[in-house]
Amino acid sequence: MRTWQVERRKRTRHLIELGGLVVKAGIVDLTGDDRAMIYGAMLWMADKLKSEDAKRAREVWTKLGQTAFEADRPASAHSRQQLQQDRT
Repeated sequence: MRTWQVERRKRTRHLIELGGLVVKAGIVDLTGDDRAMIYGAMLWMADKLKSEDAKRAREVWTKLGQTAFEADRPASAHSRQQLQQDRT
């Protein structure tokens, strides 16, 4: 496969993953798939990241995202084993 094809596939995968985050956050449903509203919200977020409050926004948003990812993560094999041991 040519280098440009590999790079194009990487970029496409990256864009699909970012779009998946928009869906996962519920933004598509909450906005009725209004792309102007979604884009406007992203522009607002970009402005916030350029402002004096950028550091605080990054901290808050990162913590919220990490918490949400952890809540979605399936139980690890270790947790399942511990649960089975607790049952016996």
